[in-house]
Amino acid sequence: MTSSSNLPDATTSNALPVRHDAAGGALAAHAPGVLSTQGLDQEADEFNIDLMGMWHILLKRRWVIATTVGVVFACALVASLMITPVYRATTSVQIDRELMNITKNDANPMEGFINDPNYLNTQYQLLQSRELASRVLSDIGFQNQKRFESVFQPSAASQISSWFAPSEPGKAKTDPAAEKRKALGRVGVFKAGYNIEPVRNTRLVKIHYDSPDPAFAILSANSLAEAFQSRNLETRFETSSYAKNYLEDQLKQLKLKLEDSEAQLVRFAAREQIVGSGDENAGTLPEQNLGALNAALAKAKEERIRAQSKWVQAQSSMGMVTFGETGTNSIVRILMESRSELVAEYQNKLSQFKPAYPAMLQLKAQIDETDKQIAQEVANIKSAIRAEYEAAQQNETMIAAQITSLKGEALDLKSRSIQYNIFKRDVDTNRQLYEATLQRYKEIGVAAGVGLNNILIVDKAVSAKKHRPNIPLNLAVALLLGLALGLLLVLLLEYMDDTLKNPEELEKRLNLPVLGVIPKLKVNETLESVMADVRSAFSEAYRSVRTALQFSTATGAPRSLLITSASPSEGKSTAALIIARNFSQIGKRVLLIDSDMRKPSIHKKMGIDNAIGLSNYLAGLAAFSDAIQETDYDRLHVITTGPLPPNPAELLHDDNMLRLLAYGLQNYDQIIIDGPPVMGLADAPILASIVEGTILIVSAGTTRKHAAAVALKRLHAAQARVVGALINKFEAKHAAYGYGYGYGYGYGGYSYYSYGGSDAPKKLT
Repeated sequence: MTSSSNLPDATTSNALPVRHDAAGGALAAHAPGVLSTQGLDQEADEFNIDLMGMWHILLKRRWVIATTVGVVFACALVASLMITPVYRATTSVQIDRELMNITKNDANPMEGFINDPNYLNTQYQLLQSRELASRVLSDIGFQNQKRFESVFQPSAASQISSWFAPSEPGKAKTDPAAEKRKALGRVGVFKAGYNIEPVRNTRLVKIHYDSPDPAFAILSANSLAEAFQSRNLETRFETSSYAKNYLEDQLKQLKLKLEDSEAQLVRFAAREQIVGSGDENAGTLPEQNLGALNAALAKAKEERIRAQSKWVQAQSSMGMVTFGETGTNSIVRILMESRSELVAEYQNKLSQFKPAYPAMLQLKAQIDETDKQIAQEVANIKSAIRAEYEAAQQNETMIAAQITSLKGEALDLKSRSIQYNIFKRDVDTNRQLYEATLQRYKEIGVAAGVGLNNILIVDKAVSAKKHRPNIPLNLAVALLLGLALGLLLVLLLEYMDDTLKNPEELEKRLNLPVLGVIPKLKVNETLESVMADVRSAFSEAYRSVRTALQFSTATGAPRSLLITSASPSEGKSTAALIIARNFSQIGKRVLLIDSDMRKPSIHKKMGIDNAIGLSNYLAGLAAFSDAIQETDYDRLHVITTGPLPPNPAELLHDDNMLRLLAYGLQNYDQIIIDGPPVMGLADAPILASIVEGTILIVSAGTTRKHAAAVALKRLHAAQARVVGALINKFEAKHAAYGYGYGYGYGYGGYSYYSYGGSDAPKKLT
């Protein structure tokens, strides 16, 4: 026991620990301002998707998912086994192209079907119509209520009766309206039993009927197809009969109209002396003659121009110069050749004889005679060309004169033909309408006698297969649904779980270093047993915490260290005791102070007396030496709380607490203070402001994020140096990945006493 004479005097201020300012401390990075900035970064990170974190959440709550899947699967299995089996019969029907429109001349019979997407949709709606269902019920004889009840479930039949029952019981058998309503109800129930399935990219439609009675399902499916086919054929005959009668009336009217228009045309032509050529496209006779003369005039002009061109060319030729016609004239060509020979001979003899020589004079006379003959032939040709030109010119003039004469006659006839053409067009129109209608009338007569149907039954239903319940499908859907519900439940539980569960969450939320992770004890483990085993995961974890504290500041572990938590029952007293023991085991003199003067626990855990302690010293009722107690552990002394005072915060805020720390730092290597919780109390912030370091205890899966953040904020507001956090009661399920110690030692669980409960010691389990 240390002597109380070493207690420093209350007036010696320089021996007292000073309260820390915001700028001091080894962990300035955890100042309040910096914390708020990190909080903004933390909120921004919340939007990132952590796939590994999601996987860990699923592993942690895998039993929730498994249970949900199992419950949904079991419910689906029981429901599938209890459902009344329903059998399905199927009939295939082919819907070919729509029949030719009887009032329209279709160039392509398939065009209406291909270009009308509404045709097949109309047929599908007719297949599902109430009229067809009522017809089938009548055909198969199930319009009777008793026979209807023999196939359908009695509950459904009785429900129909209750829906459409008369208001007065006395009219139950005689009211026709009630019977009609019951019949409508039966039709509705029957109609609900079938559906259609168009086969994609084909004109086939499958008709399915579902019923608990397989024979009734087969009968109904086949009857629906047959009734649909019969209805389509009946509709066709009804339409053909109506159209035939209609067209007969139209033919009579059109025939009379055509006769009247033809008679009117003949009377007008006779009155106006309009005679056609017999060809409708040739026009009237004056028009035809005028056209012929115009063609003749064009030809005459062409011939005149050609003759004029030849005559101009002939006139322009001079002397013996020939032109086109002379080149083609055989006589002129022979004479020209003869003259050339004579001239050549004359020139040859001119070198031997003189021009006056008789032979030369004879040659000269022959040449002159040939020239006269040539000139005479050329003159004859020119005369013929002129005669041809004059004849062509005269012919053109005569034709032009005839055209001028016919123009007046044609114009007069044209003015008189306007009304004639109107009558003629009326005749043509009436004739076309009459012929088209007559052709349609004949087509309808042929089509009505053929009896073809564009609705064909391809495959009739011969058997009914079990359709519902489809147990494999139901169970597969149940598995998927159970898995989805399980995942939603896990996400909901995780969203509602506002607790810190692993070091990553703690560092992310609080921006504090994690000094250690303490595993939760198993059910059959006690604190004494795990601490006695130096190789246990629990012991290894606390030794790791001791090592982390030794490197928490530049000068080593803080000599005065406060152990606190945000809320009660998070394991701070146990942590303070074990940390103090671990420091004493490495040769340090340690003073453990229990400052939780509201719910003390150190004296219970160590089994020592609490009659005199911290409250006595702070109140000046006991000496320091009287408050210190030795323990079973070497170099570890303890100051318990002593009697519980009514005003713990005032005692802790007194300078005597500063003197106590000063004395402890002079006589001990390490001071460990077990402080009260931070939330709702002023004790912990007061103590945190006068110690060198503070550790925040966080119970994994228990401490709420908001409570821990508020507690840390209060500690920073008190200028505390928070060296880090310690995760207590950690379980593998909180993270689904390893924070193990002791090479695979398992984790169990234990619980602490409730803050504010009984003061009696409790066994740590």
